[in-house]
Amino acid sequence: MAFFYDEPSRTFSEYLLVPNYSSADCLPQNVSLVTPVCRYKRNEEPKLKMNIPLASAIMQSVSGDRLATALAREGGISYIYASQTIEQQAAMVKKVKNFKAGFVVSDSSVRPDQTLDDIVRLKEKTGHSTVAVTHDGSPTGKLLGIVTSRDYRISRMDRSLKVKEFMTPLKDLIYAYEGISLKEANNIIWDHKLNALPIIDSQGNMAAFVFRKDYETHKENPFELLDSQKRFVVGAGINTRDYVERVPALVEAGADILCIDSSDGFTEWQKRTLDFIRKNYGDSVKVGAGNIVDRDGFRFLADAGADFIKVGIGGGSICITREAKGIGRGQATAVTEVARARDEYIEETGSYVPICSDGGIVMDYHITLALAMGCDFCMLGRYFAGFDESPTNKVMVNGNYMKEYWGEGSMRARNWQRYDMGGADKLSFEEGVDAYVPYAGSLHDNVAVTLSKIRSTMCNCGALSIPELREKAKLTLVSPVSIVEGGAHDVILKDKSAFTE
Repeated sequence: MAFFYDEPSRTFSEYLLVPNYSSADCLPQNVSLVTPVCRYKRNEEPKLKMNIPLASAIMQSVSGDRLATALAREGGISYIYASQTIEQQAAMVKKVKNFKAGFVVSDSSVRPDQTLDDIVRLKEKTGHSTVAVTHDGSPTGKLLGIVTSRDYRISRMDRSLKVKEFMTPLKDLIYAYEGISLKEANNIIWDHKLNALPIIDSQGNMAAFVFRKDYETHKENPFELLDSQKRFVVGAGINTRDYVERVPALVEAGADILCIDSSDGFTEWQKRTLDFIRKNYGDSVKVGAGNIVDRDGFRFLADAGADFIKVGIGGGSICITREAKGIGRGQATAVTEVARARDEYIEETGSYVPICSDGGIVMDYHITLALAMGCDFCMLGRYFAGFDESPTNKVMVNGNYMKEYWGEGSMRARNWQRYDMGGADKLSFEEGVDAYVPYAGSLHDNVAVTLSKIRSTMCNCGALSIPELREKAKLTLVSPVSIVEGGAHDVILKDKSAFTE
């Protein structure tokens, strides 16, 4: 006879938080969102923390190097997607690790024999108005000059004009050499009223730019997540097929933490992968595992040595695992049960293993609910896919800007390794869809609003930290009628466009 759970599995949308007593100290600016990422012993500090409880999903349409840099600047961690070649993934990790805060490696470079038309096209593609002119057009070629918007006027110049005819040559530039500190570079920028300062190496090769605008950006991001060498922290996904080759390459590239990307973590394949990492690297390489949805799955991966464990099957917006296979569980119920198992585990073993809620987040307040229910941080896909920094195209659909978004289980991604059960090297059927999400603008602006909501809600609960929220939160189930009551109702909404035109 099959086992039947007594209670139905619940989603985040079926719960609300009930306010608790808030003292005068309960102000959003006093709230700490610092959270552990990897396992640690009781009364010890975890080796890796995040400053905000947000991680980006291991997906082609979400976590590229550009988004990883942007999220680390806010205090979170991106996991560079594994459904690409080992060399490509390692290169992305290196790109994030080589991005010094304030020192920007140019991805907009041209040769002197290229044309104004090439400059215009490059600006349309990247949005960058400052372009390095190098002898071979590469980001690290010998610097010959730069082109800014002040060097040309499209309306008055022939688009076939060679770059060397209108660029600002090196002899007329103020530049600095590699090894200069960011403070020294910014002083040069301010003293000479520059918008950009080229940084070159001892052979005259282009190394980076320091931009005036980034000085303010750096000051605006006090929660940047940096390693001991002041490089951005970045994660990377791995699978259970080629981990023998992929793990060493990612470790060498500088990945701070790895995570097994799989729809089902309660398998021998994941234990084999974890065993390989522990045998060859001990505890020096941090690795998350998953996904699981119950106490047994958590215990299996915790005992196998996972540093954190992802919770959630079938709850992603582009995931159709439940529809295709009938496998999964409501995310709220899954997080709650696994959090209890995590708390039991630390009492029994003295080791705290963080859990990550992966999927099921539709509204910003669902993140706060997940934290209140016991997770340490949330992994998000759809949320990040709509931002400028995600690696997908921005397209116009029915008069609205959208961004492409597809699941790793879709035929477009062809990430059969994520759903691998030791069979053929292919997807037998789809467990994800190819879709669009509304274009949302910059990651920085949107994350700032989301974190503001989380901090404000925590204050309503009388909590100034995530562990305190977990202790003080009071949750109530809501009926379908009360969900309707919670939104605007029984009114005729005004057309917002009438006030913005």
